[in-house]
Amino acid sequence: MNKVRFGIIGIGNMGSSHALSLIHDIQGAELTAVCDTNPKRLDWAKEHLPSQVLIFGNPKDFFESRAMDAVLIATPHYDHPSLAVQAFESGYHVLIEKPSGVYTKAVREMNLAAEASDKLFGIMYNQRTNPLYAKLRELVLSGELGEIRRTNWIITNWYRSQSYYDSGGWRATWAGEGGGVLLNQDPHQLDLWQWTTGMMPARVRAFCHFGKYRNIEVEDDVTAYVEYSNGATGLFVTTTGEAPGTNRYELTGDNGKIVVEDGKLTFWRLRVPEPQFNAEFTGGFGQPECWKCDIPIHEGEGSQHKGILRNFTNAILHGEPLLAPGKDGIHGLTLSNAMHLSSWTEDWVELPLDEDLYHAKLQEKIEASTFRKASGDGKTLDVSGTH
Repeated sequence: MNKVRFGIIGIGNMGSSHALSLIHDIQGAELTAVCDTNPKRLDWAKEHLPSQVLIFGNPKDFFESRAMDAVLIATPHYDHPSLAVQAFESGYHVLIEKPSGVYTKAVREMNLAAEASDKLFGIMYNQRTNPLYAKLRELVLSGELGEIRRTNWIITNWYRSQSYYDSGGWRATWAGEGGGVLLNQDPHQLDLWQWTTGMMPARVRAFCHFGKYRNIEVEDDVTAYVEYSNGATGLFVTTTGEAPGTNRYELTGDNGKIVVEDGKLTFWRLRVPEPQFNAEFTGGFGQPECWKCDIPIHEGEGSQHKGILRNFTNAILHGEPLLAPGKDGIHGLTLSNAMHLSSWTEDWVELPLDEDLYHAKLQEKIEASTFRKASGDGKTLDVSGTH
């Protein structure tokens, strides 16, 4: 094989962007088929894609066509796991958009299907290509920061107007999207939170506000407190209702603290680790000597979506290790599920998550929903730069 033939299922906002990338930017990749159940998106495909690209109006014909080697799934969230399972069972490599799904029970079944196949499985965690987070992960996992004591992420620069939510009937509903800011805007941060530290919390206590700032039924403001098995604590604060917002990620460890903000990575490094200083210092008032180090980072935000597409293509062709294995998608989703469940039950949620309880509570939300949103114009929004 000298080229990977890709098929895309779901050619709305992200799917159409990926289609054009595969045509113009990814060496070793070829777009050969697309699928969507929306006739308007099929019309877009006929107008903008090369004539040799096959166009399908339903997944069954798409999967049976054998027109591709790999399937990129860019549909609404609920469909990611079920379509991925169909793709694996049909003998395709699979790359899914984030999030991996809405509830971990379905995602675990998807991961099992991937393991049972001999195909590659990736997820579009494009922020893993960002030099800031790659360097942060390197510093933490190498032990440069020492044992982690605290993780704090304030990510409130997701401002979304009411018109954004009104633009699609599935947006910001339990039945259509399965959540709000946690499921739509924050999957990358929830992934990076555990990817850069190598740690998942032991338990979570979260406070979600539903429709606090906008006429929606899902969460648009969240404050979550977590505890780790080593005694460290963490805080995750997010909303779509504040302007201007903040994006500040801070990690504290035995050797100081690292802050990621405004495209910079700053390491306040202790000359002597805090536990050693505390054990040896006898002067009463005092603290370890601290150096402010501006960590050099490659300019820009990395290769982003094209980088994940390129990596996935090279993994199939040349065995290159995946930067974002699909099985990793369950970790960030576990965090968002735990935050929802904690807020719904007004209690701590221990990890591993009770997946059956979460799924049952989600179904209750869907069945009890009386929410009706004003009909939008249904146009496809330009999402460039928002993920």
